[in-house]
Amino acid sequence: MTVSTGTAAAMPRMFGLDEMHPDDLHVATWNIRRRIDGPTWPPNDRWSVRGRRLATVLHADPPAILGTQEAMPDQADLVRASLGTTYRFIGHGRGADGRGEGCPIFFDSERLELRDHEQLALSETPEVAGSMSWGNPVPRVVVRAAFRDRVTGSDLTVLNTHLDVFSARSRLRSAWLLHDLAAETTGPVVVMGDMNAGPGSAPLAALFSGDLVDAWHTARVRTTPLWDTYGGYHPPRVRKGPIDWIAVDRRTRVMRAAVDTRTIDGAAPSDHLGMHILLRLSREQS
Repeated sequence: MTVSTGTAAAMPRMFGLDEMHPDDLHVATWNIRRRIDGPTWPPNDRWSVRGRRLATVLHADPPAILGTQEAMPDQADLVRASLGTTYRFIGHGRGADGRGEGCPIFFDSERLELRDHEQLALSETPEVAGSMSWGNPVPRVVVRAAFRDRVTGSDLTVLNTHLDVFSARSRLRSAWLLHDLAAETTGPVVVMGDMNAGPGSAPLAALFSGDLVDAWHTARVRTTPLWDTYGGYHPPRVRKGPIDWIAVDRRTRVMRAAVDTRTIDGAAPSDHLGMHILLRLSREQS
């Protein structure tokens, strides 16, 4: 879907209001691309331009839970402000000092109660900030959040991450760590992020080897093609498949799934496309 105006009022929603049950929870993952200072190619990759596009999309259609990747502190602030006054976020930079790119989770605090959260390194020593173990040249992290949904009363655990683009060993070992973290969780769980791994890859085989399944394929309705999520500012295409994924436990119902190709005046907010799902959480008995 392409929008020729830069106004939020004209922005189509990923899921129409008539498609959503009151219990449905809109969840998305999006690599928003880190801010790069100085000249960029293409020119619309410059954050001073892209940031306005991203803000327009998020303001028009804010997911209840949004996991981002490559978010620098000022970018995280823009995302939170764009989503609305009820939104909060957790997570910080991946460095030992808490600076740099992060994988923050944004959430609507009116819909969701944050019960617990932590940021872990993807390494042999997850509790040591900035630690690296498996050949990745920069630290990698996962942010874990435990929520209670105020509408259904259901608990939900969300893990958001960005696997290493350079080291295949790091991607595989990190995927096993994500698998183990999800296996420790009781109740519904979502694992999402930029996995830098395509369909049939070893990291995804590890991630989906237990109770987790690919939300796209388990969704009852898929409202877009399964576009390549590394868009690179090209028109949407299907070649290698997505590298951004959302996984859910087998018992959690995914009502709809879509890949986000929305643009502002013909230009995308990021070199990645967002992945969106609607979850239908079970109502807890009071």
